[in-house]
Amino acid sequence: MPVIYLSPSTQEYNEYVTGGNEEYYANLIADAMIPYLRASGIDFIRNDPGGTVSNSIANSNAANVDFHLAIHSNAAPPNLAGMLRGPDVYYYRDSTRGRNDAEIIANNMKLIYPLPELVTVVPTTTLAELRRTAAPAVLVEVAYHDNYEDANWIVNNIEAIGENLALSVADILGVPFIEP
Repeated sequence: MPVIYLSPSTQEYNEYVTGGNEEYYANLIADAMIPYLRASGIDFIRNDPGGTVSNSIANSNAANVDFHLAIHSNAAPPNLAGMLRGPDVYYYRDSTRGRNDAEIIANNMKLIYPLPELVTVVPTTTLAELRRTAAPAVLVEVAYHDNYEDANWIVNNIEAIGENLALSVADILGVPFIEP
């Protein structure tokens, strides 16, 4: 049975413009994924909401998982606050597998995000959760929590986002996606 590490954001200080915070909504999305993962025969380990990114990386590496998925929402730089939209799917720049996995997630997100042309795949070398995990890893910023339309989209589509990410994980791991 394949095993993934679910790493929803631990950043409760990132407030949504509509109320709530990044940690809260990222954990709701992870919760929504679980029935689909179980039905598809995918086991999971989940980070500690009270922990740090370093704890998540260490726990993921110790567990020898097949895939590491970090779930976040984004905020624009101060000069663009509230003006940016769309999911950004990050992978470690030097990882071919990471790029392929990010493209699977992005292609599936395009099916549910209202402006699919804004879904982007982003290479990076700066995000520790992509750089330091032993397993192939992707960090998905599901949308911008400082933009009213995006924040509302996240809040009103928790189940759809969770299902979509679980579908992506099944695709990445090469197992049939089964609805609960």
